Amino acid sequence: MDDGLDRIDLKMLRLLQQDGRLTNAELAQRVSVSAATGHRRLQRLFRDGFVAGVRAIIAPQKVERGTLVMVGIVLDRSTPESFGAFEAAVAKLAFVLDCHLVAGDFDYFLKIRVAGIADFNRLHGEKLIALPGVRQTRSFFVMKEVVDNAPLDF
Repeated sequence: MDDGLDRIDLKMLRLLQQDGRLTNAELAQRVSVSAATGHRRLQRLFRDGFVAGVRAIIAPQKVERGTLVMVGIVLDRSTPESFGAFEAAVAKLAFVLDCHLVAGDFDYFLKIRVAGIADFNRLHGEKLIALPGVRQTRSFFVMKEVVDNAPLDF
């Protein structure tokens, strides 16, 4: 990689993707450097933006969000203003996990977790179709999550 990362940095990143709860000492030990060196390296990885954050992955079913829905959105106009208004509004919706501008038949794809179909129906009718510029939505209920949030391969 041309970003000033060496094999130790890359190994640290891979280990953190597998287990974000590793202590500085455990991480340093696993990459065969001193605790102080490991700490400095980790701080640099955070400071330089290689690690954007660390958080727990919650089991959706345990918090009544077991239904995953992908929603394709088509806007009525393809202008910077309409994209901006939509993006600002969708960013405020806590139930939207991901929002991606895409090329193809849709303008955006949203990843949404809800308690069930009735919950989604309510959110769709009250929130999604009321977003600025939305002309059409198409919802895809996920039957099985085969790969979700896989670690980056580098």
